[in-house]
Amino acid sequence: MLSPMRTFWPGSVLSGLLCIAVTAPANAQPDAVAVAESLFNRGLADMLAGKFQTGCPALTESYRLDPRAGRLFTLAECEAKWGRTATAVARYNDFLSLYSRLSESEQIKQYDRYKLVLEQRDALVPLVPQLTLSLPADAPAGTLVQRDGITLEGPSLGIALPVNPGEHVVTTKAPGGPTHEVRFTIEKSEEKTIELEVKLPEAPPPATPADQPPPHQSSLPPSQRDEGASRAPAPSGTSGRRVLTYVTGGLALGGLIAGGVTGAMALSESRHAEEDCDDVGSGRAVCKTAEGKAAGTRAKDLGLVSTIGFGAGAALAGTALVLFLTEPSSSGSQASATTGAQAGAAPYHPAGAVSWSLLAGPTGGGVVVRSQW
Repeated sequence: MLSPMRTFWPGSVLSGLLCIAVTAPANAQPDAVAVAESLFNRGLADMLAGKFQTGCPALTESYRLDPRAGRLFTLAECEAKWGRTATAVARYNDFLSLYSRLSESEQIKQYDRYKLVLEQRDALVPLVPQLTLSLPADAPAGTLVQRDGITLEGPSLGIALPVNPGEHVVTTKAPGGPTHEVRFTIEKSEEKTIELEVKLPEAPPPATPADQPPPHQSSLPPSQRDEGASRAPAPSGTSGRRVLTYVTGGLALGGLIAGGVTGAMALSESRHAEEDCDDVGSGRAVCKTAEGKAAGTRAKDLGLVSTIGFGAGAALAGTALVLFLTEPSSSGSQASATTGAQAGAAPYHPAGAVSWSLLAGPTGGGVVVRSQW
């Protein structure tokens, strides 16, 4: 079936391959055109020598860098000679689409190639294999299907799609499951349907009584275990005072951040006003434009907001610090409860308990903080 196509090579096809007389695209860069020309010459030489595995990729890159009609035509011929019929037909169709967008003068130059492309494409279409891939009905949602590294979404499954003759690899992978691979070969003009297999994730084995760890047993005598339980401090939740301290601290942080942001904005507006106005600091600034005057006004307003934000943040921060330092310690109540429950036992002080006291004297004062660890 390829013999009619090969009859064109000695004459018109070869001359068409060597002639790239078409205007380069306006957006093509000079360096890209030079690289594309070098790749085209190397790819054409490899194609004429039968080295399609290196020639066709070089022609593909040449067309990507400098998409001329002549380069696309040569690339389609290379794919056809390589036996990649599905890719060759797609390239021929790309040439026909490009030809329809050319100017009338350019279409006249490419007319011989246009007629040859129609003949070559019509000769190759019956040789293109058709492959249908489908998933089983119980395949979980999100199953990934790839053919030769290309991901196939739902619309590409269950219908016949053109592929190149030869060997192909299809993989399926369910979410959380292993990858399943199938290899097959398809011939020219063959129609093949494959129902894919999906490997589901393995369920963990059920736990047996032997696998379950024994319950924890304390090595202490019952009397000592009871004593330890009675001495354990009772859990305590966050007090209302502590919550108020956190809220006040958060408001203080917000005020300081607001003061810093508005201060930066005020500085920016002030710089803008200084660039556009004269005698800014005197309060009787003379501005060249209304925008400069507006910038000065915004700078004053933002400066006031920044000052208020810093002041409120500092005041709230001081309040939060006072609330934190004056919060009563819970170690005393815990010690009292322990003493009432077990007479004669030493008071229990949890690790990390903090106490404080104020000191005052003739020459000054301070705060003493005590902690047990």
